[in-house]
Amino acid sequence: MTMAPRAMTQPGDLGAQPIRRLSPNAQLTEVQLPGAGTFALITLTGGEGKPATFGPESMEALRALLQELAERVDAGHVAGVGITGQNRFFVAGADLKALKGVKDLESARVIARLGHQVFGAIAALDVPTFAFINGAAVGGGLEVALAARYRTISTGAKAISLPEAYLGLVPGWGGVYRLPRLIGPANAVKVMIGNPLSNNKVLDGRSAYALGIADAIFDSPDFLSQSLAWADGIITDAARRQELDERQASIAGSTKEEWDAAVAAGWAIVESKTSNAAPAPARLLELLEQGRSLDQAQSADLEVNALGELILTPQFKDSVYAFLELLQRRAKNPSLAPNPALARNIDRIGVVGAGLMACQLTLLFVRELRVPVVMTDLDQDRVDKGVSYVHAQADKLFGQKRISLDDANRIKGLVSGSVSKSALADADFVIEAVFEDLSVKKHVLAEIESVVSEECILATNTSSLLVTEMAADLLHPERVVGFHFFNPVAAMPLLEIVQAAKTSDEALATAFVLGRTLKKTSVLVRDSTAFVVNRVLLRLVAEVLRAFDEGTPAEVADKALKPMGLPMTPFTLLAMIGFPVAQHAMESLNNAFGTRFPLSANLQKLIDHGITSLWTSDPCVSPHIPRSTLGILELADCPATSEQLLERVQDALAQEIGLLLDEGVVTSAEDVDLCMMAGAGWPLHLGGITPYLDRTGASQRVNGKPFHLDRG
Repeated sequence: MTMAPRAMTQPGDLGAQPIRRLSPNAQLTEVQLPGAGTFALITLTGGEGKPATFGPESMEALRALLQELAERVDAGHVAGVGITGQNRFFVAGADLKALKGVKDLESARVIARLGHQVFGAIAALDVPTFAFINGAAVGGGLEVALAARYRTISTGAKAISLPEAYLGLVPGWGGVYRLPRLIGPANAVKVMIGNPLSNNKVLDGRSAYALGIADAIFDSPDFLSQSLAWADGIITDAARRQELDERQASIAGSTKEEWDAAVAAGWAIVESKTSNAAPAPARLLELLEQGRSLDQAQSADLEVNALGELILTPQFKDSVYAFLELLQRRAKNPSLAPNPALARNIDRIGVVGAGLMACQLTLLFVRELRVPVVMTDLDQDRVDKGVSYVHAQADKLFGQKRISLDDANRIKGLVSGSVSKSALADADFVIEAVFEDLSVKKHVLAEIESVVSEECILATNTSSLLVTEMAADLLHPERVVGFHFFNPVAAMPLLEIVQAAKTSDEALATAFVLGRTLKKTSVLVRDSTAFVVNRVLLRLVAEVLRAFDEGTPAEVADKALKPMGLPMTPFTLLAMIGFPVAQHAMESLNNAFGTRFPLSANLQKLIDHGITSLWTSDPCVSPHIPRSTLGILELADCPATSEQLLERVQDALAQEIGLLLDEGVVTSAEDVDLCMMAGAGWPLHLGGITPYLDRTGASQRVNGKPFHLDRG
């Protein structure tokens, strides 16, 4: 087979023309390494600066290129083969739109098998093979890297993940087999189950390297040059290759007990995160369990069948809709967001309060904005504890190798504290995170306004109170905006940006630009008690509490919503929020909306007696209500069945969402779906809360029409 003239380059000098371009999927460059000689470097690209994805066309093109390379390897013309990406991306994973369009099982299996054939061709090359992970490696993008014999990774790489369980699939192109044999079964479960089911958590370059996904890590400015030089050393030094191979072999030889413990941990995560309502995570764990004693080919057969069948499930279709249309498209283009050109520069931030939420906000600001942040509180002890907390978190991140020592020191240097509000005088943006009481917050905002400049934006992190009422007595209420984060701040993506009655476009624009810089999913909501997420969640909780007060056994009431696959049960959610906080929020909603949010006398009794959880704290017995707790409760004798309560909750949710849409709290049902997924962990496999309510018939029963007229 004839080939175009070769472009010979030195490590890192990739300015020469490639010998083969597979438009728009990949380009091949031959690099002349000082010791090893000719090295074939494949650069994957999506064309026009877009990240590469794996669909049938791009996979076939890569397979053709690998066949040509195999011939050159067999002829002794190539000493090694590497794969890398372009710009900030290695490979962005499978083409989900292409997978969504598959209609029959045989076509789905063909796609699943194709991944094994292409990636297997990389593993089969009879020379050392390398993946240089320069940036995001998602799903199939990480699986192609796993097919190489050795891997380097950039310190600047973000979004290293196998999110298939989150999307309704399994890592069916070899990831299920290769990853546990590379980093051990426990770490593999973390990457394939724990992270995806925790709001699709991803790894960065340092954490991926720490887990053993890569053999070497290099700084991003000259990552490719260093990777090529490292590869040159590996190819020419048999002892170094043997050392790496032996280390990997020792991990691949994990014991049956280690595999069993990892799989058991995975089942516990799936139960806690999805209540076993989503098929993909369970299928993945079954593959892990079955595949421990199988070889690559046998595991591939199981993976192909699993992936093919999951591609056709309604849960995958719903997940793709929710992921692409909501978490990608709508999250990146917030509805009615003002012109970002109106935003004011933020060079210094003030945080009023030094409690846990205030500390989390401070850490987020300094990590993402790299600007000075001053914390204030009523006394020096609180301020010192708040600043110390942020410092300790910086040290913890460094200890976990998630940030460098310079970054940790920079974070600590940017945080200061004061008991005087005058320390906020030169701040451009001040957010209060004090006790959820209207009079307290009004007083704090008035104090802030008295010391800051007229250009300073004032924000409140209230979760349920009306921002308009907070700002009513200020000289400049137009600069006040709601900035509602969710707990834990670092993990929860949603930011409800609240437009009060007089909030200016400048304040809103500043909030949206700030939210984007903080890497949050920002949604514009109109000022209304509890906004979107807390209003919907507490309506759910209110219905469950009502059923409990009416005599529904606690075990029935708490498990009735299991088919929804929510991340936690209602009573667990109540305990996490805290009974007093939940009751306080319920009081606000009861005052605003009446009997749809009834106040539970039994919840108040629990608060009055200092009880923080309905269940016994004894881990050795199954959850139940202690007799001492039952003795203080007054329960009626009108119990509901699980099925009745589930339908009641569905109808209540449909009613509440219909009302908040009628009130214009958000502009569309899609915004509600986005808020619930990003702020409450609503399961992706349900395709959004409003499509779910359409499918169950609740929307039609309560509102007389579905939320989505255009979706079947």
